[in-house]
Amino acid sequence: MGRLGWRGHFGGLAARLDGAFGADGVFAHDRLRFVDFVDDVEELLEEVARWEEGDEEAADGFEEYVLQHYARD
Repeated sequence: MGRLGWRGHFGGLAARLDGAFGADGVFAHDRLRFVDFVDDVEELLEEVARWEEGDEEAADGFEEYVLQHYARD
């Protein structure tokens, strides 16, 4: 987000993802599937992209990238 100049939106996005992480900062797998979390984050980034860029293209590929690099079978 910082590279795109969207750093100012981070706090708002983090607040909207409340509940996805426990008090220890670990992802709460018992409350939310990781793939659903990544999908939610991509939707939020698309909202920011529409606001900042006029379309959501800047957020394209986020979900695929994360799932390819971080999801485990």
